[in-house]
Amino acid sequence: MLKKAFDAFDREKAGFISTDMIGTIFEMLGIQISDDEVEEIISEVDADGSGQLEFEEFCLMSSRFLGAEEEDPEAMRQELREAFRLYDKEGNGYITTDVLKEIFRELDNKITADELEQMIEEIDSDGSGTVDFEEFMEVMTGGDD
Repeated sequence: MLKKAFDAFDREKAGFISTDMIGTIFEMLGIQISDDEVEEIISEVDADGSGQLEFEEFCLMSSRFLGAEEEDPEAMRQELREAFRLYDKEGNGYITTDVLKEIFRELDNKITADELEQMIEEIDSDGSGTVDFEEFMEVMTGGDD
């Protein structure tokens, strides 16, 4: 599960993600956290001070929040379902990848078109152009495998 989430943000497949992405990751997971708290977490988990989180550091950071967040997975699922419904305006049971791109842009206004395309390719592996609620859940929570 964590590897999938890590890989989604390691767009260059370089083996690390920039600490600049941490705030965005928390937002996507629905975790309300101040910039100061983000900085504090980064200083704790970015052991080598590189400004880049390697997978092990990412796991360490995630474990601190997964414990707290998974106390009520049903509540998180309900929150994500509500968010999904907001974007699934026609009630079709899916959102288009274009809508998902808009969500990512709202969460990270510095994201490039190429980065967006890479993320969408990874998420929409069957190329359908749509994302159903389960796929949306997987994206927002990092999957369940």
